Amino acid sequence: MVKTGLPAFAISTVQEMGWAGVKNGELLRRAESQFDVLVTTDQNLQYQQNLAASRLAVIVLPSNQVPIVTALLPSIEKALKSISAGTVVEILLPKGSP
Repeated sequence: MVKTGLPAFAISTVQEMGWAGVKNGELLRRAESQFDVLVTTDQNLQYQQNLAASRLAVIVLPSNQVPIVTALLPSIEKALKSISAGTVVEILLPKGSP
């Protein structure tokens, strides 16, 4: 959904990269070598991994449900344009969302 909703960005999925099932530490190492930003719904990633020293930026979404991700596309785009390496941006559900 993020990929088709943000066509101005070069986006690849974990499945497309053949990384499905890869654990967080290894996933971050792989992503860091090929991407600038990782978009995830893993709420614990920033607490389980040392991201401050990483060249990778991370955007954490509250859900991977299509209607929610669709509603968050403007916030995701804004974060992608301003995020920097080693930082984490948490995108919250809009007020009034379940």
